[in-house]
Amino acid sequence: MRTREVIKRLRKAYPDAHCALDHSNAFELLIATILSAQCTDARVNIVTADLFRKYRGPADYLKVPQTELEKDIHSTGFFRNKAKNIQMACSRILEVYNGEVPTNMDDLLTLGGVARKTANVVLGNAFGIASGVVVDTHVSRISQLLGLTSEKTPEKIERDLSELVPKKDWILFPHWMIHHGRQVCIARRPQCHICVLSDICLSSNAI
Repeated sequence: MRTREVIKRLRKAYPDAHCALDHSNAFELLIATILSAQCTDARVNIVTADLFRKYRGPADYLKVPQTELEKDIHSTGFFRNKAKNIQMACSRILEVYNGEVPTNMDDLLTLGGVARKTANVVLGNAFGIASGVVVDTHVSRISQLLGLTSEKTPEKIERDLSELVPKKDWILFPHWMIHHGRQVCIARRPQCHICVLSDICLSSNAI
């Protein structure tokens, strides 16, 4: 199967691939992932370096006005909506889940700012639970280029990838794809001539 060959090559190319968002626990990863929407992981890590010192847990985010939190996360973009979602998520975590981040998809999806991508990131990287395949812009774009999916929406792309990728690889597969997208298969200037997948990629420009 071509998908297994893709996995084999990416695993070899990026043996140290891991979650690029800095965090020390599931709650920090949840916050970082909410902030990562329409923002680079590098920028999020700059912001959370100070944020995680100021706010240690869910209660801390609720002790300040939303406007103060907005200032703290301003450079990640969409800061008003993100601040609102973070405080909503923290409130529910405290009121419903005894201050702990839920460990299943259905409960995570009840938190402010959490859709399947964020829930999959938290479950996979904080708890080691393979609940699905994280689909971000890199995973979506490269999966389409490789012919692994023809779908356009994250939900449908995830459904296709979940059928093609062995469950044991669901957590690491997105990291391999993301690393590949940042280092080789760059959206505006793909380096097809050095790509380990060029001979099996439907869109390769390699000679």
